[in-house]
Amino acid sequence: MTGDDGERPSRRRVRPESDEGPPPVKRTGGQWPMAERSVLPTVLGIRPYAAVGLGAVLTAVGVLVDLTRIGTLGAVFTICHIAGCVLAVAWVRRDGLFGPMVQPPLLVAAAVPVVVLLAGSPRPGQGVADRLLVIGAPLVNAFPIMAGTTGAVLVLGFLRIFLQRPLDAPTPASAQRSGRGAARGAGRTSGSPRR
Repeated sequence: MTGDDGERPSRRRVRPESDEGPPPVKRTGGQWPMAERSVLPTVLGIRPYAAVGLGAVLTAVGVLVDLTRIGTLGAVFTICHIAGCVLAVAWVRRDGLFGPMVQPPLLVAAAVPVVVLLAGSPRPGQGVADRLLVIGAPLVNAFPIMAGTTGAVLVLGFLRIFLQRPLDAPTPASAQRSGRGAARGAGRTSGSPRR
C-alpha cells in the first residue's frame, strides 16, 4: 500500500497507557471527583499516608517542644496535636479517611514515649520503674486531649462520609431492590397477565 507520492505511509506504534492511569480530571465548577476531594470540593485531597504523616509530625513537634520547655505536655502539644489530626482528616482524600480518623490515640501512644526516651538522658542508677513513670506521666496527662481530639476527628470524618456521597450512585439497598424487580419482570412480556 502506497500513498499519493509513492511512499509507504508510516505506521505509528501506539503505546499502552501506564499502570498509574490518567491524571485526575477536574470536573466542571472546579470540583474534583468525589473520591479524591478534601473537605473543600475545589481542593484535591492528599493521600492517606501523607495525612497521617502530617498529624504525626505536628504531634511529635508539640511533644518535643513542651517536654524540653516545661518538662510535661502543655499548650504547644495540645495545639499541635489537635491541629495536625483535624487538618489530616480535612485534607485527606475522601476514600482514605480511615487512617486519619483512627490516628489520634495511636499518635499519642507512639510519639510521647519515643520523644521522652530520645529527649531524656537516663540517669545512672535509674531503674525500670523510674523509666516507666517518666514515660507514663505524660501519657496520662495527654489522655483528655487525646480523647477530645479523637471525638472531634471522628465527628468530622463521619460528616464527610455522609455529606460527601456521590449523588448518582445508588445505595446498596436500592440497588438490591431494583435488581430483584428487574429479575422478576425479565420473563414477562407486555401481554402476559400479572399474578
